[in-house]
Amino acid sequence: MADQRIKLCVAGAGGRMGQRILALAVSDESFVITGALERADHPSVGYDISASIGLKKALIVGGDVTASISNCDVVVDFTTPGATLEHLEAAMKARRAMVIGTTGFTDEEKAKLNDLAARIATVISANMSLGVNLLFALTEYATEILGSDFDVEIVEAHHRLKKDAPSGTAKRLAEIIAEKRGLDMKRDLRHGRAGIVGERPAGEIGVHAIRGGDIVGDHTVLFAGLGERLELIHRAHSRDTFARGALKAAQFVVNQKPGIYSMQQVLGLK
Repeated sequence: MADQRIKLCVAGAGGRMGQRILALAVSDESFVITGALERADHPSVGYDISASIGLKKALIVGGDVTASISNCDVVVDFTTPGATLEHLEAAMKARRAMVIGTTGFTDEEKAKLNDLAARIATVISANMSLGVNLLFALTEYATEILGSDFDVEIVEAHHRLKKDAPSGTAKRLAEIIAEKRGLDMKRDLRHGRAGIVGERPAGEIGVHAIRGGDIVGDHTVLFAGLGERLELIHRAHSRDTFARGALKAAQFVVNQKPGIYSMQQVLGLK
């Protein structure tokens, strides 16, 4: 009988998220790992990483994008915007599904991302945890119910090594609020405050990024009214939260038609 497991390729295999995704996939009978991909100049390319992820047979990290992707059913990608777009082009040519958790895209890169991703089955999410996706839904509901009488501030905290700020999750939270309130993301977001900034405009969304230590990821959406405030808080204790979500997305997306899917769809929240 043919092996019916999902053939998985993980891009960014030498990174922290890539390592956790691979380790969890090893213990999940739904998957067989067929590719561990890194950029060609990464120090892990050519090395066997099986011991670090608990795999009993050898797994050599490869730097050949086409070869790694052509041998799988789905690519899970937590890398950098430039690398993700390169992997997405290869996946599109090979007609393979993708799960993308990369953040930090420019507007131009995001437009290219959406154009390419729509041609294959792709899950794109800045955050793949169940809790954060529920936070998205709760933020949308609270914004709708509380209205413009409540000021909104978003605070996110991550480890010192995170390269982009604010986080992709914070940006998505801001997008949800802006969409509900009819605000403009470029005009109405305030990234931190310093000096004599004057009174807070009613149509402003404050966004604040904290970086330090090994914080996995904290997000707070604060709705402040007169005489009361509501805080929606999510704290991630382990990267495994996101890795499990990514694998759930991989299981979902291999059975879908071409198009872009959200984690809300993967998790049945929409």
